[in-house]
Amino acid sequence: MLSLEEDVQAHALRQQGWSISAIARHLGIDRKTVRAYLSGERKPGRPRRTQPTLIEPFLLGQLSQRQVECLDVIPFVPRRGVSRT
Repeated sequence: MLSLEEDVQAHALRQQGWSISAIARHLGIDRKTVRAYLSGERKPGRPRRTQPTLIEPFLLGQLSQRQVECLDVIPFVPRRGVSRT
């Protein structure tokens, strides 16, 4: 999520002729995020609605049935930076 200041800066840099990749590097965010804000698809200060991850329904179901302890869930949670492929 970009702050209002970052959104204004992204738009100003784009008007100055900066590429989306250069703006993304400058702000330290993904270029797809920059593109979404510049196109108006996303608004500053509002978190994007997130879809549940693939594991959330499983975990919620298991926890609601009280079938697992916290330590039993850990093997199912992927480590950061590790893809699910």
